[in-house]
Amino acid sequence: MGDIITFKRPDGKDCSGYYARPAAGDKGPGLVVIQEWWGLNDQIKGVANRLADLGYRALVPDLYRGKVTVEAAEANHLMSSLNFGDAAPQDIRGAVQHLKKMSSKVGVVGYCMGGALTVLSAVFVKELDGACSWYGFPPADAADVKTISIPLQMHFAEQDGFFTPDQARALEGRLKDGKVKYESFWYNANHGFGNETNLIGTYNAEATKLAWQRTTEFFAKHLK
Repeated sequence: MGDIITFKRPDGKDCSGYYARPAAGDKGPGLVVIQEWWGLNDQIKGVANRLADLGYRALVPDLYRGKVTVEAAEANHLMSSLNFGDAAPQDIRGAVQHLKKMSSKVGVVGYCMGGALTVLSAVFVKELDGACSWYGFPPADAADVKTISIPLQMHFAEQDGFFTPDQARALEGRLKDGKVKYESFWYNANHGFGNETNLIGTYNAEATKLAWQRTTEFFAKHLK
């Protein structure tokens, strides 16, 4: 269903990504999909394919430049080596700009590490029209979230040991202070509950179904 394509970053460098084309072809709203710390694997490609089935032009930028892993230790190393200050304003913004050539509206959705990058993109990528983060957000000092001007949806796990509930509630407080147009949903689940390949054993089908429904309703409202 999808193809590996190359697009330009704002700085002129090339970045590759997985592009899932909807049945209507290169038409419809765009969605940039941001990987978990595992890399551009079949699971995240599957998310893009599902979004394409809903009529979106879905693009997953390859933030790790071809590296993929199923080992948590290696995933942590790859994530730790990633330049977040480059990924959001360059790789992700480049993907957004690429989709904007054909799509009047473009959103971003990310999971885990990609959820953190989604929030950063909501701050720094001014071409975006909506953002949705699943169980991930950046450190408080990484960006001023009070400046977000687009609709933002977030999904939090009450048993999350990576992005803790206390940190998530502090984020909600900063968003409220900035009068950001956001909504957040909490699930009785663990971190990574939306990954059906169960790489860390925390998949929760019920929470995933509800979060996916809310995500697709959010983007239908703000992008279509």
